Amino acid sequence: MKTKTTQRRVSAARRRPAKPWQLRLYVMDSTPQSVTAFENLKQVCESHLKGRYRITVIDLLKRPHLAKGDQILAIPTVVRRLPKPVRTILGNLSDIDRVLLGLDLRAGG
Repeated sequence: MKTKTTQRRVSAARRRPAKPWQLRLYVMDSTPQSVTAFENLKQVCESHLKGRYRITVIDLLKRPHLAKGDQILAIPTVVRRLPKPVRTILGNLSDIDRVLLGLDLRAGG
């Protein structure tokens, strides 16, 4: 009987949708670097997290006070808030392998 109970729990866990990944992309206006970073991040998310992510774009020209909370020192920067642990990647995210590794979507190489 314990086997059936375990199987039911596993089946229920599989049906339960995974919590969405929460990503923040810090940019400074609509610079080419910022636009490229957003496009690259969206491409990675669509390829590896389809339907399981939320990207919040934060323009530090409009909301500079938000840089302190995630300790933003350079832009563009993406911060993975969830799942924990928090992870940070700097740059336009054009090195997809580095982005996948940084977001913990691919095992280290």
